[in-house]
Amino acid sequence: MPLIQFTSALKRFYPHLKPTSVEAGNIKEVLVILESSYPNITDYLMDEHGALRNHINIFIAGKMIADRENLSDTINEKDEILIFQALSGG
Repeated sequence: MPLIQFTSALKRFYPHLKPTSVEAGNIKEVLVILESSYPNITDYLMDEHGALRNHINIFIAGKMIADRENLSDTINEKDEILIFQALSGG
């Protein structure tokens, strides 16, 4: 099963986040599954149209996802998925 990892910046808002294995075929399915374990996390990660928010990045096996709008990037069984909040400032 793919393993979902989170950065510490997201854990600031969701302190109970932990590496999670899920059975999913694409990023959209991953987020639906995560919502059941972490209520309202998709409101933080996705905008009102269901697309990934600008400050959120998701990588599959070290490569940034291509489809930020429909979240259709496919996942292989042994992939590691990293979800993180991009930080800015100076």
